[in-house]
Amino acid sequence: MHFLGLWLSPVQFLRSRLSLVHFLGSRLSVVQFLGSRLSLVQFLGSRLSLVHFLGSRLSLVQFLGLWPCRRTGDVAGAGRCTGVVACGVLVATVLALSSAGLHATWNLLVKTARVDRDLATWGQFLLGGLLAVPVLFVIGWPPAVAYPYLLASGTVHVAYVTGLVQAYTHGDFSLAYPLARGGGALLAAVGGVLLLGDVIAGRQWIGIVLVAVGLVSLVGRGASAASIGWALFTAATIAVYTIIDSKGARLSDDGLRYGFALMPFAGTMISVAQVARGRAGAFRAALPAQWWRWLLAGAFVTVAYSMVMIAVRQPGVAVGYVTMLRESSVVMGALAGWLLLDERLGRHRLVSSCVIVAGLITLIAFAAR
Repeated sequence: MHFLGLWLSPVQFLRSRLSLVHFLGSRLSVVQFLGSRLSLVQFLGSRLSLVHFLGSRLSLVQFLGLWPCRRTGDVAGAGRCTGVVACGVLVATVLALSSAGLHATWNLLVKTARVDRDLATWGQFLLGGLLAVPVLFVIGWPPAVAYPYLLASGTVHVAYVTGLVQAYTHGDFSLAYPLARGGGALLAAVGGVLLLGDVIAGRQWIGIVLVAVGLVSLVGRGASAASIGWALFTAATIAVYTIIDSKGARLSDDGLRYGFALMPFAGTMISVAQVARGRAGAFRAALPAQWWRWLLAGAFVTVAYSMVMIAVRQPGVAVGYVTMLRESSVVMGALAGWLLLDERLGRHRLVSSCVIVAGLITLIAFAAR
């Protein structure tokens, strides 16, 4: 018995130590449990702070977009903002750059579509127009004074789509897109001054010219005369419909309504032209596989262009300022092609993109003064 007692004592000793380990382990588990919960609280707190941060920025954007700009000075916008209400030029800058991001996205969708671009552009305007109709019944249609401009712009969009597709057919995307967008923006800036009475400060023209030069410099070597011709034709149509829509939006009571209403008009006119060309069968064949892509691109182009229409209605903001900022989509598109499509960025395109960015910074800096 004494021997057994001696034997049990170490066992009991080990058991007591093991119990102590279990006890400490349970307490450690509790600490770990509380620590994990604390980490979770900190994690949620950081996310909540991020939500609050984004919410404050969203409130600022909503504040900028909903409240008009009170200005002192001349009508052209030489005066300064008063009070806490933001400048019209700041609202236009935010909207134009946001529009550029959406514009680059839907162009990327069209570029990566596994169907000819003729059907892709038709599909995005048609489905975008159909998507805009129920929204218009909620927010309201533009006044009657805007309808002649909507009809004229919808008709010009037929020529725009035709020219753009032909430019892509006869030349590379990297040639047609920057030449058409850069040329169109520059012509729209000049047209806004000559036809709409816009006032652009002399120093702002430096930024406009820099952006235009950067866009045109993106044109690669070996471009055919046909591709350049169609790209310049497309640039002219972009300038024409931009001036028409800017005038129509300024006469309208709301740029958002005008922008959404344009899509049904453009979609209808493009559909009539394509059906007359005998493309209805090809469209029906491609629709089941491509409808989601066309619908998404149509939604993007509708929202993006509506932002432009709101921007050109801001006090003291010229059409050329908005159109040039919008062409930052070319740089975004080049970056998207490099990051997502494994396209070669190259020294030439990188330098051209830097020139465009420098022009945009110059344009914004001089507009803020």
